Amino acid sequence: MKMQKKSSSKKMLIKAFLLIVFSFGLIISCKTGGNNNSVVEINHGNLVFEVDGQLHTKFMTTLPDTKLIMEGFQPSERLVIENTIIDKFKFEKVTEKGLNGDLSGKQWIVDGIYKEEGLTITKTLTLTVYTDFPDLISTKVTYTNNSGNDIFIEKWLNNEYTISSQGDKPLFWAFQGSSSSSRSDWIRPLESGYYQKNYMGMNSTDYGGGIPVTSVWRRDINIAIGHLALVPKRVNLPTEIKGTDSKVIIGVSKDFDERTLFKSNESITTLETFVAVSKGDYFNNLSRYSRLMQAKGITIVEPEDAAFEPIWCAWGYERQFTLDEIVNTLPKVKELGIKWAVLDDGFQIAEGDWNTNPTKFPKGNIEMKNLVDKIHDYGLKAKIWWTPLAADPHSKTLMENPDMKILQKNNAPQFITWWDAYYLSPSNKKTIEHTKETIRMFMEEWGFDGLKMDGQHMNAVAPDFNLENPEISAEELPSFFQMIYDEARKINPRAVIENCPCGTCMSYFNMASMNQAVSSDPISSWQIRHKGKTYKALIPNTAYYGDHVELSDNANDFASSFGVGAVLGTKFTWPTYNPNASKKYILTPEKEKIWKKWFSLYNERMLSKENYLGNLYDIGYDKPETHVIKKQDVIYYAFYADQWNGKIELKGLDKDTDYRIRDYFNNIDLGKISLNDPSINASFKDFLLIEVSPNKP
Repeated sequence: MKMQKKSSSKKMLIKAFLLIVFSFGLIISCKTGGNNNSVVEINHGNLVFEVDGQLHTKFMTTLPDTKLIMEGFQPSERLVIENTIIDKFKFEKVTEKGLNGDLSGKQWIVDGIYKEEGLTITKTLTLTVYTDFPDLISTKVTYTNNSGNDIFIEKWLNNEYTISSQGDKPLFWAFQGSSSSSRSDWIRPLESGYYQKNYMGMNSTDYGGGIPVTSVWRRDINIAIGHLALVPKRVNLPTEIKGTDSKVIIGVSKDFDERTLFKSNESITTLETFVAVSKGDYFNNLSRYSRLMQAKGITIVEPEDAAFEPIWCAWGYERQFTLDEIVNTLPKVKELGIKWAVLDDGFQIAEGDWNTNPTKFPKGNIEMKNLVDKIHDYGLKAKIWWTPLAADPHSKTLMENPDMKILQKNNAPQFITWWDAYYLSPSNKKTIEHTKETIRMFMEEWGFDGLKMDGQHMNAVAPDFNLENPEISAEELPSFFQMIYDEARKINPRAVIENCPCGTCMSYFNMASMNQAVSSDPISSWQIRHKGKTYKALIPNTAYYGDHVELSDNANDFASSFGVGAVLGTKFTWPTYNPNASKKYILTPEKEKIWKKWFSLYNERMLSKENYLGNLYDIGYDKPETHVIKKQDVIYYAFYADQWNGKIELKGLDKDTDYRIRDYFNNIDLGKISLNDPSINASFKDFLLIEVSPNKP
């Protein structure tokens, strides 16, 4: 790390140079520039970051084989006040200080001033680098209104950059961490005319939240931006390629809901945001983001061994299930080597009233306890479906406690369209106590070993105007899920807590309080794979469940889960003559052979527990799509393509080791690999799974 400051005063430069050398023990080079061209330059790892005399910025990298990232300085941090863009601040001074403690580093505080058209705004730009997190610089800005009169602020923007294209096809790939009712891919190629707002608040009545990071990459470089707040914030991370242009624009922005008064002599401070660079796809930058967030205070719960065991879910019978159907399927579940049986939606009286429905359980809750006992008798673990924070309008829970609802600004309840229910406020003490009582019933009274929390509405909540500060509801949502985790584990220290936010890009802040992630109603095998890579970057030790295989391509793509290190699952129905079961879920004798092979292979290798090497292959530009897992000294490669016939490079091998290759799914020995050319010629349809192991004499 070093800092360079250009100034017109040679004497001041020498004085500053000596001060910094003695204070920080660094070698600082200083240059003089004219025409108001004072510049702060920060070098941190492979990232070079500069600020010019208008407090515009640019960055570049010393990473090898990297081309131009951006053209010149850009107004990356700015305000919008009364339809006026405030983006040119005259540089005044820069100061530097060290950061001590567990998260050590340095800060540069750059001051500037804007004076035009009766407005006087001062800007304090704080740039921070963290010693243990090279290639990343964070930004926080404080604006002060020195105009002598009140004005209206509409928007602030941080780390907005226009990134040059290098003519790749596609122009860029992008990871975008927002959620919407379209349940779109988290990773996608970008072409001209593209725009996505990536709002981190509620995007519709049921959908919101996500991972506050946007990561775009070309073949030669990845650039990521995001915010470092420790709770969810309602900001945007837009991605845009305008018209027929080839450059992508990314950044973080805050739109104020209404014209917000910016009073004279008051200050407004942005979130701490960041820019980071890496080679390859988004994996390294996303991993670095999560590690930094954990260093700042996010605590990810420890993994649970039982969360890696394969799963059968009764949802194949849907809400019409009978107890006999579930019990009669258990022998086949056990025979296939599956360890979990999950009771899904349909057992309850209503959302919010979680006692057993008398039409299915005429003897009441005792029958539920008997069902759990039967599951345990087969040597299986039992998990129960549940949708917390939802209560039907006419449920007993809401009739007796109407104040548990989130209220919008117009005093109307916040509606969850999928469940025909109302949102409960996670900050409300009654909601918390109701939730604890439900967990105690599920796990203490009934004896379930785990919880399957389900629903896209769990990912975020709207501001609650019952509260003095409506934003608290959204910001305290992660604490609500931590409460659930703690309560369940207090009853059963080995409990598995699954959070399935139905098709959303799961909120990073909710990930901390679960020990089983899930691809969550994927609409393609591609989603199973890239969601897996995302979770492996953010929470690498947590069990990732690929969801029911029936949701994958052709309803039988176990390979997509297996190859990315996901837990296998299914919702088959059995026996084949059940007249009430959907034909598409029936485990026919032909399907049973396939199911048995995959679950046996899974239990044999347990790759879901092993080290996923997400930085070896670019999921966008490298073909075929490749995922790699290392188990001790054996490396497992999973290749995916509709059709492939050609050469594939095997990355990550030790050049001093001889290896043998085997197609372990088809049990075919593929011979040795040449260290001079670590590649294979392969021909496959859909997938190829190989293991590469040291060739022992």
